[in-house]
Amino acid sequence: MIGFYDYTVWLTYLSMLSGTAGIMLCLNGIGHPYIGMFFLMFSGLCDAFDGKVARTKKNRTETMKKFGIQIDSLADLICFGVLPACIGIAMMRSSISYETLMEFRFLKLVKKPTVVVVILTVIAVFYVLAALIRLAYFNVTEEERQETEGGVRKTYVGLPVTSSALIFPTILILHIFLSVDLTFLYFLFLIIIGFLFISEIQVRKPKTKDIILMIIIGLIEAAILVFVLVFLKRK
Repeated sequence: MIGFYDYTVWLTYLSMLSGTAGIMLCLNGIGHPYIGMFFLMFSGLCDAFDGKVARTKKNRTETMKKFGIQIDSLADLICFGVLPACIGIAMMRSSISYETLMEFRFLKLVKKPTVVVVILTVIAVFYVLAALIRLAYFNVTEEERQETEGGVRKTYVGLPVTSSALIFPTILILHIFLSVDLTFLYFLFLIIIGFLFISEIQVRKPKTKDIILMIIIGLIEAAILVFVLVFLKRK
């Protein structure tokens, strides 16, 4: 078989499987955005360690290294590009109402619910495109950097797509405590984060202590979502 299947790519494959499962569960008839968020955060957890695990193997060939970079970006596109967009669509289907959207003044000119759905869908598609561009740009620049500098990079250009694993769950948690429909806010963040993906801002590469802090935050968010899912199930 083509490809590589040793332990250096297991977490990346697991992250991709988690993201794909989240997409399918969000888009099927019983899909709910909370379920998709669990898979998004789990993919983020896998991504936090896949690079460190891969670098523990000292005798990796150049082909294995390049394969790792490519497969990691492809998995990231699924998990942190397509999945957050699908969660937004699930929110639109499960919790949004046309009357709620009409409370926003600039949407009062819209006469048909279909137009609103199209607008939100275009936003979701833009977010996926921005994630795709960000990942493709990273692959090209990372390969050039490896040839000239080597080692591990210290900063990123543009917001890393993996940041979505912490940002979007926060919006759903706000929804829990505020008891208001935040679907519109979620799509607003899709626009903002999409632009940050393709911006030229410099983002410092997280250190070990930063990764640990993000994992703790993610676990807290996951615990809150578990509580909500159990509550909703009983209700």
